[in-house]
Amino acid sequence: MAVETDVLDELRRLRTRVPRLAGSLAATVDGLVLAHDVPGTEPEGLAALTAAALGVAHRMTDAAGRGDFRELLVRGGLGYIATYAAGTTAVLTLLADDRVNVGRLHLEGRRSGARIAELVDARIGPGGGRHADRPAAHEGAGAPGPADRSRPIGTLPVRTPQRPAHRPRTGG
Repeated sequence: MAVETDVLDELRRLRTRVPRLAGSLAATVDGLVLAHDVPGTEPEGLAALTAAALGVAHRMTDAAGRGDFRELLVRGGLGYIATYAAGTTAVLTLLADDRVNVGRLHLEGRRSGARIAELVDARIGPGGGRHADRPAAHEGAGAPGPADRSRPIGTLPVRTPQRPAHRPRTGG
């Protein structure tokens, strides 16, 4: 697929623009690797963890009333992991050393995320990810209602606790 080559080229250009960038990965929001430049890291595992973090980040921004997800920054003892939205179907994750210029990381990460979104949307189409062929939520038997159609792929559904059908027995 040509989109993989174009995205990989963007990841390589990003590495030249951000000193102390240790690796980068572009993936679909549901955890499939599009392209990667992550030496010493398993890209499939990182893509899966990115999808999980993305789901939590979407839930957090919704719960806090802060709008659509844009980015997530995690700082560990040895550096940073930054995740940026790349349109509605892709995400960009960057690994950087502890001494990276975080402002530059954000600036270039946002730019690359926008460029990757253009590349993916031009080749795959918006909303054309892994689950694009799935029937709409209201079409399947026992599927969630139409309200779930607005939920981006890769986010977690909200479960509402139900009251028990019977009263629990009390001792005695």
